[in-house]
Amino acid sequence: MTTYPGIGLVCAILAIACAPQAQVGTPAPNTLSAAEQRDGWRLLFDGKTFDGWRGLGYDSVPTAHWKIENGAIRKIADGDVPRLPDGQPAAGGDLMTKDTFRDFELTWEWKISRAGNSGVKYNVSEEISMAAAPNHAALGFEYQMLDDSLHEDNKVPSHRAGALYDLIAPSAGKTLKPVGEWNSSRIVFRGNHGEHWLNGSKVVDFDLGTPLMDSALARSKYKSIPNFAQRRAGHIVLQDHVDEVYFRSIKIRIL
Repeated sequence: MTTYPGIGLVCAILAIACAPQAQVGTPAPNTLSAAEQRDGWRLLFDGKTFDGWRGLGYDSVPTAHWKIENGAIRKIADGDVPRLPDGQPAAGGDLMTKDTFRDFELTWEWKISRAGNSGVKYNVSEEISMAAAPNHAALGFEYQMLDDSLHEDNKVPSHRAGALYDLIAPSAGKTLKPVGEWNSSRIVFRGNHGEHWLNGSKVVDFDLGTPLMDSALARSKYKSIPNFAQRRAGHIVLQDHVDEVYFRSIKIRIL
């Protein structure tokens, strides 16, 4: 058999060149890249603890409903939470940041259970929420997270994944990952302008105080809540909505 000098070196170079390459600039879950740090991003979840979070209307996290597993915040399905002696689920409620934010960009990753429903809320006043919803449910603008294929809310356009819940439907051409896969979401909220992004594409665009938004508010479930749409330094909230859902890589920067 004929051999050729240097063939081993050539093969090694080709193997390196053809090997799958790591995605440049994509940090590991719950970490910040050097570029994100330079741009002023901060982590709202460190992947290990509930530091910086508490239950809405509570001094601590309602841990019967919320756990940290494998670097993600897990909302436990209500059917699996501990029960009180009378059979009722142990006390639950939405999970919110201790800090408040006014003008910001927020990103996070999420995956939902089969036929699941949840959301991320913002511009949330704890005072208004507790006065109008004593079950520790936040009142605020909501980025809807849904299994569009099976949950019955898929019948209402403004209730589908990526929507500004009950106000503005997401773009029809959005890309939603299948149940069990991680989606990437983004909210931009600055002045009276808001945007929802899903897996790299903008799916909602709105401006407060416009005839279009005023009309949507007048038709919504929020129409009778005083000062609901007033701009404020509000909490970021993860929704406790019966179903299992996971959150990770929750990041924010002030605009």
